[in-house]
Amino acid sequence: MSVERSRLTKKDMSQETSIQLFENAKIRVVWDDDAEKYFFSVVDVIAVLTESANPQTYWRVLKKRLSDEGFETVTNCNALKLPAADGKMRLTDVADLEQILRIVQSVPSKKAEPLKRWLAQVGSERIQQMIDPELAIQQAVADYKKQGYSDKWIANRVKSIDARNELTNEWKRSGMQEGRDFAILTDLITKAWSGKTTKEYKKFKGLTKENLRDNMSTIELALNTLAEASTTEISKRKNPRTMQQNMQIAKEGGNVAKAARNQLEATIGESVVSPIKASDYIRPIEEGKAKELPFENESEQTQKS
Repeated sequence: MSVERSRLTKKDMSQETSIQLFENAKIRVVWDDDAEKYFFSVVDVIAVLTESANPQTYWRVLKKRLSDEGFETVTNCNALKLPAADGKMRLTDVADLEQILRIVQSVPSKKAEPLKRWLAQVGSERIQQMIDPELAIQQAVADYKKQGYSDKWIANRVKSIDARNELTNEWKRSGMQEGRDFAILTDLITKAWSGKTTKEYKKFKGLTKENLRDNMSTIELALNTLAEASTTEISKRKNPRTMQQNMQIAKEGGNVAKAARNQLEATIGESVVSPIKASDYIRPIEEGKAKELPFENESEQTQKS
Protein backbone atom coordinates (compact mmCIF):
# COMPACT_ATOMS: atom_id res chain seq x y z
CA MET A 1 0.00 0.00 0.00
CA SER A 2 2.99 2.34 0.26
CA VAL A 3 2.71 3.49 -3.36
CA GLU A 4 -0.97 4.31 -3.14
CA ARG A 5 -0.50 6.11 0.17
CA SER A 6 2.02 8.51 -1.33
CA ARG A 7 -0.33 9.36 -4.20
CA LEU A 8 -3.38 10.11 -2.10
CA THR A 9 -2.67 13.73 -1.24
CA LYS A 10 -4.94 16.16 0.58
CA LYS A 11 -5.56 17.97 -2.71
CA ASP A 12 -6.69 14.71 -4.33
CA MET A 13 -9.15 14.11 -1.51
CA SER A 14 -10.90 17.47 -1.89
CA GLN A 15 -11.37 16.86 -5.59
CA GLU A 16 -12.23 13.17 -5.72
CA THR A 17 -14.25 12.31 -2.59
CA SER A 18 -17.82 11.26 -3.32
CA ILE A 19 -20.79 9.44 -1.82
CA GLN A 20 -22.00 6.21 -3.43
CA LEU A 21 -25.29 4.52 -2.56
CA PHE A 22 -25.75 0.81 -1.89
CA GLU A 23 -29.36 -0.05 -1.06
CA ASN A 24 -29.83 3.57 0.11
CA ALA A 25 -26.84 3.26 2.47
CA LYS A 26 -24.09 5.84 1.98
CA ILE A 27 -20.53 4.69 1.33
CA ARG A 28 -17.80 7.32 1.10
CA VAL A 29 -15.42 6.76 -1.80
CA VAL A 30 -12.13 8.29 -2.95
CA TRP A 31 -10.92 7.96 -6.54
CA ASP A 32 -7.13 8.06 -7.08
CA ASP A 33 -6.33 9.30 -10.60
CA ASP A 34 -2.77 7.98 -10.55
CA ALA A 35 -3.64 4.46 -9.39
CA GLU A 36 -6.93 4.58 -11.35
CA LYS A 37 -8.79 2.79 -8.58
CA TYR A 38 -11.33 3.48 -5.86
CA PHE A 39 -10.64 3.56 -2.14
CA PHE A 40 -13.69 2.87 0.04
CA SER A 41 -14.45 3.89 3.62
CA VAL A 42 -14.01 0.67 5.61
CA VAL A 43 -16.36 1.76 8.39
CA ASP A 44 -19.13 2.54 5.90
CA VAL A 45 -18.81 -0.91 4.33
CA ILE A 46 -18.80 -2.53 7.78
CA ALA A 47 -21.95 -0.59 8.67
CA VAL A 48 -23.71 -1.91 5.57
CA LEU A 49 -22.67 -5.51 6.23
CA THR A 50 -23.35 -5.66 9.96
CA GLU A 51 -25.96 -2.96 10.57
CA SER A 52 -24.01 -2.47 13.79
CA ALA A 53 -24.78 0.52 16.01
CA ASN A 54 -21.02 1.03 16.35
CA PRO A 55 -19.25 -0.03 13.14
CA GLN A 56 -16.05 1.71 14.28
CA THR A 57 -15.72 -0.73 17.20
CA TYR A 58 -16.62 -3.69 14.99
CA TRP A 59 -13.88 -2.72 12.52
CA ARG A 60 -11.32 -2.19 15.29
CA VAL A 61 -11.91 -5.73 16.61
CA LEU A 62 -11.99 -7.26 13.11
CA LYS A 63 -8.82 -5.38 12.12
CA LYS A 64 -6.94 -6.80 15.10
CA ARG A 65 -8.18 -10.34 14.35
CA LEU A 66 -7.15 -10.14 10.69
CA SER A 67 -3.79 -8.69 11.69
CA ASP A 68 -3.23 -11.53 14.17
CA GLU A 69 -4.05 -13.98 11.38
CA GLY A 70 -1.33 -12.43 9.24
CA PHE A 71 -3.43 -10.41 6.78
CA GLU A 72 -1.24 -7.29 6.94
CA THR A 73 -2.01 -6.29 3.35
CA VAL A 74 -5.69 -6.11 4.32
CA THR A 75 -5.39 -4.27 7.61
CA ASN A 76 -2.62 -1.84 6.62
CA CYS A 77 -5.18 0.71 5.40
CA ASN A 78 -4.77 4.38 4.60
CA ALA A 79 -6.27 6.78 7.13
CA LEU A 80 -7.68 9.72 5.18
CA LYS A 81 -9.87 12.71 5.97
CA LEU A 82 -13.37 12.21 4.59
CA PRO A 83 -16.56 14.22 5.22
CA ALA A 84 -18.33 12.97 8.35
CA ALA A 85 -22.05 13.17 9.16
CA ASP A 86 -21.50 16.55 10.85
CA GLY A 87 -19.90 17.94 7.67
CA LYS A 88 -16.39 18.05 9.15
CA MET A 89 -13.40 16.27 7.61
CA ARG A 90 -12.36 13.40 9.89
CA LEU A 91 -9.77 10.66 9.57
CA THR A 92 -11.14 7.25 8.63
CA ASP A 93 -9.66 4.05 7.25
CA VAL A 94 -10.03 3.47 3.51
CA ALA A 95 -9.15 0.38 1.48
CA ASP A 96 -8.88 -0.44 -2.19
CA LEU A 97 -11.22 -2.90 -3.89
CA GLU A 98 -8.99 -5.93 -3.26
CA GLN A 99 -8.68 -5.13 0.45
CA ILE A 100 -12.38 -4.37 0.82
CA LEU A 101 -13.39 -7.65 -0.81
CA ARG A 102 -11.15 -9.52 1.66
CA ILE A 103 -12.75 -7.64 4.54
CA VAL A 104 -16.23 -8.43 3.19
CA GLN A 105 -15.35 -12.13 3.13
CA SER A 106 -14.40 -11.91 6.81
CA VAL A 107 -17.80 -10.57 7.91
CA PRO A 108 -20.74 -13.02 8.14
CA SER A 109 -23.54 -11.21 6.34
CA LYS A 110 -26.34 -11.98 3.89
CA LYS A 111 -25.37 -8.75 2.12
CA ALA A 112 -21.83 -9.93 1.34
CA GLU A 113 -22.47 -11.22 -2.19
CA PRO A 114 -24.61 -8.30 -3.46
CA LEU A 115 -22.13 -5.86 -1.91
CA LYS A 116 -19.20 -7.56 -3.67
CA ARG A 117 -21.00 -7.29 -7.00
CA TRP A 118 -21.79 -3.63 -6.30
CA LEU A 119 -18.19 -2.83 -5.39
CA ALA A 120 -16.91 -4.35 -8.62
CA GLN A 121 -19.56 -2.47 -10.61
CA VAL A 122 -18.63 0.88 -9.05
CA GLY A 123 -14.98 0.50 -10.06
CA SER A 124 -15.85 -0.51 -13.60
CA GLU A 125 -18.35 2.32 -14.09
CA ARG A 126 -15.85 4.96 -12.96
CA ILE A 127 -13.25 3.87 -15.49
CA GLN A 128 -15.85 3.86 -18.27
CA GLN A 129 -17.04 7.33 -17.23
CA MET A 130 -13.47 8.66 -17.49
CA ILE A 131 -13.34 7.36 -21.07
CA ASP A 132 -16.81 8.72 -21.94
CA PRO A 133 -17.97 11.57 -19.60
CA GLU A 134 -21.49 11.30 -21.04
CA LEU A 135 -21.86 8.06 -19.09
CA ALA A 136 -21.40 10.01 -15.85
CA ILE A 137 -24.32 12.26 -16.79
CA GLN A 138 -26.42 9.22 -17.64
CA GLN A 139 -25.62 7.72 -14.26
CA ALA A 140 -26.54 10.97 -12.50
CA VAL A 141 -29.89 11.03 -14.31
CA ALA A 142 -30.58 7.44 -13.26
CA ASP A 143 -29.65 8.21 -9.64
CA TYR A 144 -31.95 11.26 -9.52
CA LYS A 145 -34.81 9.21 -10.97
CA LYS A 146 -34.36 6.60 -8.23
CA GLN A 147 -34.50 9.37 -5.64
CA GLY A 148 -37.89 10.49 -6.97
CA TYR A 149 -37.05 13.65 -8.91
CA SER A 150 -39.11 14.52 -11.99
CA ASP A 151 -37.76 14.49 -15.54
CA LYS A 152 -38.22 18.26 -15.78
CA TRP A 153 -36.21 18.90 -12.62
CA ILE A 154 -33.47 16.46 -13.70
CA ALA A 155 -33.11 18.21 -17.08
CA ASN A 156 -32.55 21.52 -15.29
CA ARG A 157 -30.13 19.91 -12.84
CA VAL A 158 -28.04 18.51 -15.68
CA LYS A 159 -27.89 21.99 -17.24
CA SER A 160 -26.75 23.40 -13.91
CA ILE A 161 -23.96 20.80 -13.69
CA ASP A 162 -22.77 21.71 -17.17
CA ALA A 163 -22.81 25.43 -16.36
CA ARG A 164 -20.89 24.81 -13.13
CA ASN A 165 -18.22 22.79 -14.92
CA GLU A 166 -17.73 25.56 -17.49
CA LEU A 167 -17.43 28.12 -14.70
CA THR A 168 -14.86 26.14 -12.68
CA ASN A 169 -12.81 25.56 -15.83
CA GLU A 170 -12.85 29.31 -16.45
CA TRP A 171 -11.78 29.99 -12.86
CA LYS A 172 -8.89 27.56 -13.26
CA ARG A 173 -7.87 29.33 -16.47
CA SER A 174 -7.80 32.63 -14.64
CA GLY A 175 -5.55 31.24 -11.92
CA MET A 176 -8.07 30.55 -9.18
CA GLN A 177 -7.49 27.59 -6.87
CA GLU A 178 -10.01 24.91 -6.02
CA GLY A 179 -11.20 24.97 -2.46
CA ARG A 180 -11.16 28.34 -0.73
CA ASP A 181 -11.07 30.51 -3.90
CA PHE A 182 -13.96 28.63 -5.49
CA ALA A 183 -15.97 28.79 -2.25
CA ILE A 184 -15.53 32.56 -1.93
CA LEU A 185 -16.50 33.20 -5.55
CA THR A 186 -19.48 30.84 -5.34
CA ASP A 187 -20.72 32.65 -2.24
CA LEU A 188 -20.49 35.99 -4.04
CA ILE A 189 -22.52 34.72 -6.99
CA THR A 190 -25.16 33.11 -4.76
CA LYS A 191 -25.38 36.16 -2.49
CA ALA A 192 -25.79 38.51 -5.47
CA TRP A 193 -28.86 36.80 -6.94
CA SER A 194 -30.47 35.15 -3.90
CA GLY A 195 -29.49 37.53 -1.11
CA LYS A 196 -27.89 34.64 0.79
CA THR A 197 -24.49 32.99 0.96
CA THR A 198 -24.42 29.25 0.35
CA LYS A 199 -24.33 28.59 4.11
CA GLU A 200 -27.22 30.98 4.73
CA TYR A 201 -29.21 29.45 1.88
CA LYS A 202 -28.74 25.94 3.27
CA LYS A 203 -29.77 27.10 6.74
CA PHE A 204 -32.84 28.81 5.22
CA LYS A 205 -33.88 25.45 3.73
CA GLY A 206 -33.04 23.51 6.87
CA LEU A 207 -30.18 21.62 5.25
CA THR A 208 -27.01 20.33 6.89
CA LYS A 209 -24.82 18.05 4.77
CA GLU A 210 -27.28 17.85 1.84
CA ASN A 211 -26.41 19.37 -1.52
CA LEU A 212 -28.04 22.81 -1.90
CA ARG A 213 -28.67 22.50 -5.63
CA ASP A 214 -30.38 19.14 -5.15
CA ASN A 215 -32.88 21.01 -2.98
CA MET A 216 -33.59 23.94 -5.30
CA SER A 217 -36.78 24.31 -7.30
CA THR A 218 -36.69 24.57 -11.08
CA ILE A 219 -36.79 28.37 -10.83
CA GLU A 220 -34.02 28.51 -8.23
CA LEU A 221 -31.87 26.17 -10.34
CA ALA A 222 -32.53 28.25 -13.46
CA LEU A 223 -31.52 31.48 -11.73
CA ASN A 224 -28.41 29.91 -10.25
CA THR A 225 -27.47 28.49 -13.65
CA LEU A 226 -28.03 31.89 -15.27
CA ALA A 227 -25.80 33.50 -12.62
CA GLU A 228 -22.96 31.03 -13.16
CA ALA A 229 -23.23 31.01 -16.96
CA SER A 230 -23.22 34.83 -16.96
CA THR A 231 -20.15 34.87 -14.73
CA THR A 232 -18.39 32.52 -17.14
CA GLU A 233 -19.16 34.67 -20.19
CA ILE A 234 -18.15 37.91 -18.45
CA SER A 235 -14.92 36.30 -17.28
CA LYS A 236 -14.04 35.10 -20.79
CA ARG A 237 -14.33 38.65 -22.10
CA LYS A 238 -12.66 40.50 -19.22
CA ASN A 239 -9.91 37.91 -18.76
CA PRO A 240 -9.31 38.47 -15.00
CA ARG A 241 -5.98 37.62 -13.44
CA THR A 242 -6.44 38.44 -9.76
CA MET A 243 -8.80 37.32 -7.01
CA GLN A 244 -10.23 40.83 -6.73
CA GLN A 245 -11.05 40.92 -10.44
CA ASN A 246 -12.72 37.51 -10.23
CA MET A 247 -14.72 38.62 -7.19
CA GLN A 248 -16.05 41.64 -9.07
CA ILE A 249 -17.02 39.49 -12.04
CA ALA A 250 -18.74 36.98 -9.74
CA LYS A 251 -20.91 39.80 -8.39
CA GLU A 252 -21.68 41.01 -11.91
CA GLY A 253 -22.71 37.52 -13.02
CA GLY A 254 -24.90 37.09 -9.96
CA ASN A 255 -26.53 40.47 -10.58
CA VAL A 256 -27.65 39.34 -14.05
CA ALA A 257 -29.70 36.60 -12.36
CA LYS A 258 -30.83 39.03 -9.67
CA ALA A 259 -32.36 41.29 -12.33
CA ALA A 260 -34.21 38.29 -13.79
CA ARG A 261 -35.38 37.27 -10.33
CA ASN A 262 -36.64 40.78 -9.52
CA GLN A 263 -38.58 40.96 -12.78
CA LEU A 264 -40.17 37.53 -12.20
CA GLU A 265 -41.11 38.28 -8.60
CA ALA A 266 -42.63 41.62 -9.62
CA THR A 267 -44.79 39.73 -12.11
CA ILE A 268 -45.95 36.87 -9.87
CA GLY A 269 -46.00 38.85 -6.61
CA GLU A 270 -43.97 36.49 -4.43
CA SER A 271 -40.44 35.35 -3.70
CA VAL A 272 -38.99 32.51 -5.76
CA VAL A 273 -36.34 31.77 -3.13
CA SER A 274 -38.16 29.13 -1.10
CA PRO A 275 -37.44 27.35 2.21
CA ILE A 276 -38.87 24.14 0.76
CA LYS A 277 -36.38 21.31 0.26
CA ALA A 278 -36.55 18.02 -1.61
CA SER A 279 -37.24 15.82 1.42
CA ASP A 280 -40.38 17.86 2.23
CA TYR A 281 -42.31 16.13 -0.51
CA ILE A 282 -40.32 13.60 -2.51
CA ARG A 283 -39.22 10.16 -1.41
CA PRO A 284 -37.00 7.54 -3.07
CA ILE A 285 -39.00 5.42 -5.50
CA GLU A 286 -38.36 2.18 -7.35
CA GLU A 287 -41.27 2.45 -9.76
CA GLY A 288 -43.98 4.89 -10.66
CA LYS A 289 -44.09 8.58 -11.44
CA ALA A 290 -41.48 10.88 -9.96
CA LYS A 291 -42.76 13.85 -7.99
CA GLU A 292 -42.13 17.47 -8.82
CA LEU A 293 -39.47 19.36 -6.91
CA PRO A 294 -40.27 22.39 -9.11
CA PHE A 295 -43.33 23.93 -7.50
CA GLU A 296 -46.41 23.75 -9.69
CA ASN A 297 -48.06 26.30 -7.44
CA GLU A 298 -45.32 28.27 -5.74
CA SER A 299 -47.59 30.43 -3.59
CA GLU A 300 -49.55 27.42 -2.32
CA GLN A 301 -46.35 25.61 -1.35
CA THR A 302 -44.99 28.71 0.37
CA GLN A 303 -48.18 29.16 2.38
CA LYS A 304 -48.06 25.53 3.54
CA SER A 305 -44.50 25.95 4.73
